[in-house]
Amino acid sequence: MPGRLALDFGTSNTVLAVWDEPTGEAITLDLPGYSRYHRFGNDLIPVVPSLIHYGPNGEQWVGDQVLKNNLYESARTFRWMKRYIANRSPYKIRIDGKEVSPFDAGRDFLLSVLGYARQELGLTDEEIALTLPVETFEHFEDWLGRVAEESGLPRFRFIDEPSAAALGYGANIQPRDVYLVFDFGAGTLDIAVVRIEDCEDTSLEGRRCRVLGKAGADIGGITIDQWLFQEVLRQCGRHDSDEAVRRVSRLLLVECEKAKERLSSEQRAEISVMDPDTGTVLGTQLTREKFEETLDRHDFFHLIDQTIRKALSQSAERGYRDEHIKAVMLVGGSSLIPSVQRTVSRIFGNDRVLLDRPMDAVVRGAAAFASGVDFFDHIQHDYAIRYLDPKKGGYDYKVVVSRGTPYPSNGPLVRFTVKATHAGQAQMGIAIFELSGHHRTAAGRACDVELVFGPAGDARLIQITPEEEERRNYFWMNAKNPTFLTADPPASEGERRFEVEFSIDDKKRLLLTARDLKTGRVILRDYPVVKMM
Repeated sequence: MPGRLALDFGTSNTVLAVWDEPTGEAITLDLPGYSRYHRFGNDLIPVVPSLIHYGPNGEQWVGDQVLKNNLYESARTFRWMKRYIANRSPYKIRIDGKEVSPFDAGRDFLLSVLGYARQELGLTDEEIALTLPVETFEHFEDWLGRVAEESGLPRFRFIDEPSAAALGYGANIQPRDVYLVFDFGAGTLDIAVVRIEDCEDTSLEGRRCRVLGKAGADIGGITIDQWLFQEVLRQCGRHDSDEAVRRVSRLLLVECEKAKERLSSEQRAEISVMDPDTGTVLGTQLTREKFEETLDRHDFFHLIDQTIRKALSQSAERGYRDEHIKAVMLVGGSSLIPSVQRTVSRIFGNDRVLLDRPMDAVVRGAAAFASGVDFFDHIQHDYAIRYLDPKKGGYDYKVVVSRGTPYPSNGPLVRFTVKATHAGQAQMGIAIFELSGHHRTAAGRACDVELVFGPAGDARLIQITPEEEERRNYFWMNAKNPTFLTADPPASEGERRFEVEFSIDDKKRLLLTARDLKTGRVILRDYPVVKMM
């Protein structure tokens, strides 16, 4: 297995990571052509700009391809898709006589990114992790899940972004501790005071945090770009309604974004664009001091303080005050602005504020989660053995480990006998299956067809075969390394030949012990069959 993939779809950047089992850490994934590098300290972090451009001949440019081909300011380019999708925006672009919505563009973007990653990693049936904003709307979760299935990766799990950030930070995160996640990205500022749940308190798969207080503000990196845009015009004595300004407005906005990023690490940055018709240059030079004065004029720092206090006030109503917060985790590209960090540190103190790879902490935590790393010492999925049921005339499944089972187990979890299906049977296979979260409702499916969208955006209905249904919901864990019980002498038809029992060790391995009922011999003892998640 090449590794467990995670995807964090962001308003400005999308980040992927894969869990590397030998090193026990997540590696941020580079997709050559799609990715660009973001520097954080001495690290270069590959991110895929959340951009898609629709060319005149049906071609699509994705991520860094858009930037390298100077298509960022094109009217045929989509950006900020996540924000529009989350808000159910009616915004659409008419391209070649067809209206394209952010839902369409986001789908096309993610299908390209996931398809590329799937090919690069050689993914087939591996489960992936997808991140969700805390308390996300159901329509966004449903949309993201449909896109994953359409990409050919139907085995996926969701994890909320604060939980993933906590795992990604790895700051001695413990159940029952309280943290504040400061998520400042391109679209919004989201503050969440969260408590890491106990195992038994976690009722929803992927939800590892209970929200004690939450507050948001409709400001983000996009807002700051707009303020810089206005500042350049003010210093140049121009207005956005001027025809000369309108001709270069999209390019000027791009330059403002670049200046904002430079001022996170440098003391000054220049903003300059040229009118291609007149040769007139529009621009100014900004120092970090002037940049912060611009932010202050818009009550930016007061708004951050106010948003944090609102979240803290809600958590205090639930009995968790400022002093209960163990650490503050900064997440998102806009949290790299030095004055933002100072504002947060002024409230909580330097010792509690953590800034560790804010661009990819969420996706690295999600990759760890997909690999089985968790806050809790329990199994995350149901596991079953497959057996032949003569009454049904086919296979059925018996759960041997239920989701939520703590490990290591204290003795055997389950014990049963294995019968021979035909006379002279010398080997009886033990097939272990990992069950998806959807298997419980699969039997009650209301219909056996599914609506899918083709590459051209056309909708069509396809038949869901029993084989496809089983493939989606039951993953054969030991197909490449099957476990057989050898009967010596061979068994007779219907003979109860082996007594088997299962347990779990401290490495999350499912252990099998098997005793031959005919000879009384133990043929396997604590034999590791599969590693569980």
